[in-house]
Amino acid sequence: MAIVSIVGRPNVGKSSLFNRLVGSRRAIVDDQPGVTRDRLFGRVEWGDRSFYLVDTGGLLLRDDDPIMRSMRGQIQQAIEESDAVLFVVDGPSGVTWMDQDVADVLRKASSRVIVVINKLDDWKHDDLAMEAYSLGFDKVIGVSALHDRGIDELKEAVCAVLPDRQLPPEAEEVIKIALVGRPNCGKSSILNRLAGEDRSLVSDVAGTTRDAIDWETAQNSRTFRIVDTAGLRRKSRQKGNVEFYSSVRTMQAVDECDVAVFIMDASEPATEQDQRLVAEILDRGKGLVLVVNKWDLITGERPGDEMTKKLDEEFRFAADAPRLFTSALSGRGLHKLLDLAAGVYDRRRARFSSALLNRIVRDMLAFERLPSDGKGRLLRIFYCTQSSDVPPTFVFFVNDPKLVTQAFENHMRKKIRELEDFSGVPLRLFWRGRKKENPA
Repeated sequence: MAIVSIVGRPNVGKSSLFNRLVGSRRAIVDDQPGVTRDRLFGRVEWGDRSFYLVDTGGLLLRDDDPIMRSMRGQIQQAIEESDAVLFVVDGPSGVTWMDQDVADVLRKASSRVIVVINKLDDWKHDDLAMEAYSLGFDKVIGVSALHDRGIDELKEAVCAVLPDRQLPPEAEEVIKIALVGRPNCGKSSILNRLAGEDRSLVSDVAGTTRDAIDWETAQNSRTFRIVDTAGLRRKSRQKGNVEFYSSVRTMQAVDECDVAVFIMDASEPATEQDQRLVAEILDRGKGLVLVVNKWDLITGERPGDEMTKKLDEEFRFAADAPRLFTSALSGRGLHKLLDLAAGVYDRRRARFSSALLNRIVRDMLAFERLPSDGKGRLLRIFYCTQSSDVPPTFVFFVNDPKLVTQAFENHMRKKIRELEDFSGVPLRLFWRGRKKENPA
C-alpha cells in the first residue's frame, strides 16, 4: 500500500487529523506544541483504495533544540518515504513564516502535496482557505478534524493522487508468503536455507534486514513467493527513521501476503509482543503458520511437549494454526514449511454452499441453548450464507444482532471449524438483522 505522511508546524491539528482519518484516538492530542515526537502509522480505507497514514511531530526548521533536530530528521525521512504528503496549516491563524519554511522543504522533496487547512469548524471560516494558495501548491482543501468537515473530500483527493500499486495479473497462481517475527529470530537464515543461497544478509545484530526481500520457487507443482521482512519491535524500542519505516514495509508485506509464517526464537517464544503480532496478522485475515526456530539450541527431556504446552497456553486464539519446530542452521523441519503454507492457502479459500451450510447450522443448533435478553426473548437464526472467502466470511441473519453474545459467537466459530479443516485460517462472522417491511 501507499504511504501518506502528515506534515506541518506544531499545534496545527496534525494528530487530530490523523485520528479522524484513521478512525481512532491513537495519537495523543494536546494544545501544547510538540506533544507528538515519535511517528505513528495507521491504515485508512476509502472505497476500494487503502493507504498507510503516518503522523509526524511539528516541524520547526529554525529551532536548534536537540530534540527538534532529531524530529527534523524523522520528518525528512517521512517525506522521502511517502507517496503523498498532507501539509497541514492552521486556518484561523493564517499562513505563517513557519508554514512558509515547511512549504520550501516540501517543494523540493515531494511532487504530491495536498495543503490541508484545518480548524475550519463552520462555513463562516471557509474563505480562510484561500490564503493557503500563497504557499505555491495546486491542491488546497479546508477541513475541520474536530467536527469531521471536509474529511471525505480529503480522502478522495488523497486516493486520486496516489500511484496505482495494484499488481499485474499473475501468469499462474502464486502463493505469497511473508516471513514475520521479532528481530534476530532467524527469518533471513530460514529464507537462505530454503533458497540454498544467501538471499538475505545474516548477522547476530538484530535489525540487519531493513527492506523486504523476496524469492520465488516452485515445489510440488505450486509456485511460492517468499518475502523476508524486517523484525518487528515494540514502537518504544524502535531506533531511528530507517527502523520505523522498515516496520511499515513489514506490515505492507503482511497485507499483500496470503500466508504469514510467524517465526519465534526457541529460547524466548510466545512473548507478549509475539501474541500481539499474531493477533494483528489474524485480524488482517491472513493465513498463519507458527514456527519455533533455533530448535538446535534447545535441550531437555521432552522439549517438544513443553513447547507445545506453552504455545497452547499463549496462543489460545490461534490454537489450530499449524506449528513447526525448525533449525535454519541444520535445516531441521524446513522441508515441511512450504507444504504447510500451501495447505493454509487452500483452506483459506474454502467455500460452502448455502444449502449445506444452513442444514448443518440447523442440525447443530437443534440442541443448543441460544442466548436471550433475560426477559424471555431468544435469539433466532433464520439462515446463514458464506459471503466471501479469503478469508472465509459467514453472515448470519437473525431476529436481533444485539442478542448475540461474544461467548455465543466464539461457540459458533468453533462449530464451523468442526465442519471443515480451517487450521491456520481466521474466520469472520457477521450478524445481520432482517429488514423490517414498510407498512402499507
